[in-house]
Amino acid sequence: MNLSLKFRWTVFAVWLATVPISLYMVYHYFPPPTYIDWSELIGFIVLAIITAIFPFVINGVPLFFMQWVNLAVFLKYGLFIELIIFQIALIPFLYRAKLLKLSLYRLPWNSIMFFLVSFISGLFYIVIGGEFGSLSIPHIVLFGMVYLFINTFVNHVLLKLSLIVMKKRAPFLTKDDYWDYNSMLFTFPMGLTLYLLSEYVGPIAFVLLGLPFLIVTQILRLYSTSERVNEYLSLAAHFGHQLGDRLTSDEVVDLFMDKTIEIMPVNHAYIIDIVNGQLQFLRSHENGVTTAVNISHENILKTPIKEIMNTEQTIVYNQQSEWIDMGIGFLPFATQSIVMMPISRNQKMVGILLLASNKKKFLEEYKIRILDIFCSYFAVSVERSRYIEATLNKSERCGLTGLYNYRYFEEQLTIKMQELMDGEIRQLSLIMLDIDHFKLINDTYGHQSGNSILCDFARTLEEEVEGKGLLARFGGEEFVILLPNMSKGEALHLAEEIRMNVQLKLFEIGSDLSLNHIKEHVTITTSVGVSTAPEDCDKPMALIRNADRALYVGAKQKGRNRVAEYLKT
Repeated sequence: MNLSLKFRWTVFAVWLATVPISLYMVYHYFPPPTYIDWSELIGFIVLAIITAIFPFVINGVPLFFMQWVNLAVFLKYGLFIELIIFQIALIPFLYRAKLLKLSLYRLPWNSIMFFLVSFISGLFYIVIGGEFGSLSIPHIVLFGMVYLFINTFVNHVLLKLSLIVMKKRAPFLTKDDYWDYNSMLFTFPMGLTLYLLSEYVGPIAFVLLGLPFLIVTQILRLYSTSERVNEYLSLAAHFGHQLGDRLTSDEVVDLFMDKTIEIMPVNHAYIIDIVNGQLQFLRSHENGVTTAVNISHENILKTPIKEIMNTEQTIVYNQQSEWIDMGIGFLPFATQSIVMMPISRNQKMVGILLLASNKKKFLEEYKIRILDIFCSYFAVSVERSRYIEATLNKSERCGLTGLYNYRYFEEQLTIKMQELMDGEIRQLSLIMLDIDHFKLINDTYGHQSGNSILCDFARTLEEEVEGKGLLARFGGEEFVILLPNMSKGEALHLAEEIRMNVQLKLFEIGSDLSLNHIKEHVTITTSVGVSTAPEDCDKPMALIRNADRALYVGAKQKGRNRVAEYLKT
């Protein structure tokens, strides 16, 4: 969440006005012991820093068990020393959070919170009669448990209050909060043991407890990483199956982008296609919104992408300073870390996945490896879907004009007629067009020129019909247009517009019957028949026959270059 500059400076001002003077007041009213073993105190500080740097990681969630060290320090030295050590441990704790400049206010903010937690729980301990330096087991167990519970409770309350101040909504008790309270089962005995060992055996206590603590944190970290890797591998397998179910390349690309954003903690994601050596954006997603990025190939190469084009290997930048000299280009200014991964097929890079975050070092190594698996699935699925699309196009499209063929048109006509019968659409019109004297064109200029006329005629129809209905080549020089929810009057008006525009258009041909293939311009005309259901019929083939009858009887036989409607006799 972006907080105002005024708020951030206010936090710094409040810290300066409260924490230093409060530490002085605590020192004055609750002074530390007159004798302090500095080697032992340094051991406590080192141990506190270690607990801040190496948290327990369970289910991918870091848990900072600093309270066991703070409990031992508090019982031994009192409130002031515990406050100081807690503030020192705050520095590595926040360093792990990889704070950006805009988030530096969290340093004084958390310092104030840590101070209040220690002060309130420590003051409560003193008020109820707790003593420092006591070796009475009943005393330190009872009062130590009360201190630790109050410490955890105050931390919980202050955390919820801070979320309210920052206008963030969260329930009072969450799963993480239960973990905090349950963690007392670990921190309390560990803290008491550290306190007693330091009293009886001295600095060796830090080795006896600190080393096992460090080993356990690393074991749990490795175990948690292993669990997460297994989880992600399972997701990758499921993801591969999902991609395999998609038939079109657009569906594959959309699913890949959605799943990548869902699984990986990114602010920005881009899929860049490589077509004939040229880079172009296939999909772009920034801050939760799908965006359009229109940048030329040359300008894309003025960004960090030029590095992966040279190496064709995964490149990771952990912070902005590592890549900013190469230019920022399309990347949002707040971007810090970047992962660029090649999308390869048959050992050739055919695309690039670029993920970016406003945080430093946002992806762990194992997630990058999982992402590589995702990209492999993606490359295979895109190739497969494009092959399917090409196969479908061959079966559904006319090889010459690129329009839908008669077989596909007949299927769609049957579907639309059924929708009409079911009341899903109100009317269904059909326009049938035939190029006048087309045989004469072939005989005069050759079949290649005739084919050129057919293709140009198809492009003209596409411009006229765009978005209105389904256009197909019916056969030879005949074309059909299927128009759902269009009345006969509207269809006749469209047909007349098409007829007039075709008559006025100059079609360029290069006569393949002449020796020099000189380019020529010719004009053509078209005859058109129109029929509409349910007025004229209620069967698919009847609609075609009616339009065909209108074309030949009403237009062709009456002089051509005209539009005719089917009339019941």
